Amino acid sequence: MFSREESKKIRQEFWTSFGKEYPRKWLLYNTKMKEIQLKFTFDRKKAQVSLDIIDEDPLIREYYYEKLQSLQKILQEEYLSEVIFDPEYELPEEKMISRIYVELPGVSIHNKNNWPQVKEFLAMKMSKLEEFFKDFADFIKN
Repeated sequence: MFSREESKKIRQEFWTSFGKEYPRKWLLYNTKMKEIQLKFTFDRKKAQVSLDIIDEDPLIREYYYEKLQSLQKILQEEYLSEVIFDPEYELPEEKMISRIYVELPGVSIHNKNNWPQVKEFLAMKMSKLEEFFKDFADFIKN
């Protein structure tokens, strides 16, 4: 096991090295929609790339989720074939969001042997998710 401080240092080392290997400006929180974020996740069990609908109001979350769900076939056929749609995704801090994501299970941020595979996964999948979001942002916003 790692202490909290050791774990924090490992996480910082991973994200710093990821940024150096893939030095581009990711869209992430700059979607120009306060309800939607694109997100990288890498913890002790999995890596994910996701589009999160984070509004506190369940009706607003449902509105955006249904819009994105109407694009599911396009997203799967042209961008991310293995995408998962989850209208009620619970974050570790027990907050409910809607999440559309791809996942690489069985990897750990504490295992540096996983890092090359995870970095490639994160970069490739986020590029595809960003491309999808940019292509359909006007539809999602309106």
